[in-house]
Amino acid sequence: MDADLLRGWALPEPGSSKHSRGTALVVGGSRSTPGAVILAGESVLRAGGGKLQVATAESTAGQVSLALPEALVEGFPESGSGDVDPTACDDVVELAQGTSVTLLGPGLLDPGAAADLLEGIVPRLDAAVVIDALGSAYVTRNREGLRHVRGRCVLTLNHDELAKTLDLDAEDLGDDPVDAGLELAATTGAVVLYGGSHKLVLTPDADCFRITVGGPGLGVSGSGDVQAGLVTGLLARGAGAVQAAVWAAYLHGAAGDDLAEEVGHVGFLAREIPPAVPGLLSRLGG
Repeated sequence: MDADLLRGWALPEPGSSKHSRGTALVVGGSRSTPGAVILAGESVLRAGGGKLQVATAESTAGQVSLALPEALVEGFPESGSGDVDPTACDDVVELAQGTSVTLLGPGLLDPGAAADLLEGIVPRLDAAVVIDALGSAYVTRNREGLRHVRGRCVLTLNHDELAKTLDLDAEDLGDDPVDAGLELAATTGAVVLYGGSHKLVLTPDADCFRITVGGPGLGVSGSGDVQAGLVTGLLARGAGAVQAAVWAAYLHGAAGDDLAEEVGHVGFLAREIPPAVPGLLSRLGG
């Protein structure tokens, strides 16, 4: 995929109000990682999402609210690891009612607790879903657990996370894990956005998109949270799952390229990526 191809695959018109660009809910963060939902939440809005809600650990909700003054932020009880406790799933589902898309996983630290939390949430969602990072522990445990959101779900995974969802060792994937990503997409019914040394978008219909923009500077803490937020924001404003994944992957990579020229090929921060996105969208007609 390149800029010319994306211009020919235009995103839905954004509309003139926040209501026309949908509502996104970001669920994640922990006592130790409030930055994950901050990065993801800002990225939702930078991609054009209209309204933002965040469900996070109670002890950091105030901090998140100050960092994201545009968002409604709710704090929930914490597990021993500091993650949102699985006992909060009913309240999170209530918060998700009426939203356009829910992002689950950024900043969660305990795979078991993450899987438990998502088990109480995902089967009860009927809008679009994005599962990121340790949220993928739910997929590892419940390979069929996304079938009810087929066509409306994106998994944003790095190399290790893709391997774990398939019960493989990371070394077994090789350098170009197209077949593994297609297998996961087929068995889950979800679109898989793989972000390693290069980006792939694999679909349940066995389509494969390669996104070659981006460089080593994107391999930095928090970068994946940004990419997951971009997917979520594009879904909120009306893009389909495949289009949202492809566009988000390109925007993330192209923003990294712009920052590499301005700052250096490594050394820029994940927090610098979201502000670069609106300009890219304008240049691409999005």
